[in-house]
Amino acid sequence: MADLTLFYDGTCPLCVNEINHLKRLDRDQRIAFEDIHAENFTSRYPDVDREEASAILLGDVDGKRIRGLDVTHRAWSLVGRGWLTAPLRWPLIRPVADRVYLWFAPRRYRISGWLTGRQRCESCASGQCGLGDKKS
Repeated sequence: MADLTLFYDGTCPLCVNEINHLKRLDRDQRIAFEDIHAENFTSRYPDVDREEASAILLGDVDGKRIRGLDVTHRAWSLVGRGWLTAPLRWPLIRPVADRVYLWFAPRRYRISGWLTGRQRCESCASGQCGLGDKKS
């Protein structure tokens, strides 16, 4: 059983790029990656609101829901890179980082378009968008 179930947007090129990077680093398979746009997602996770998961990154740790940058930090910590995201959880930085994340999340498609040339990508979910492999 994974230490974290991470619910991500498989149509967002930026999201998929980060997930692919995490997958490469997750050699011990401590993270279960779940695309909220997968065909059978709703039947497998009826308690996860797909709309909420699209608005803010969701994760599950031992049945407890975590959100936003808490998910990001947990995931990167599980692959041994928590030091990269730890400052985002420091008391003085946390409120600012959370507000920036809440600003970023609904704009991620536009930002992805600027950075990758693709705003949304149905082929990202199948690993064909050119943003890395989908190896687990």
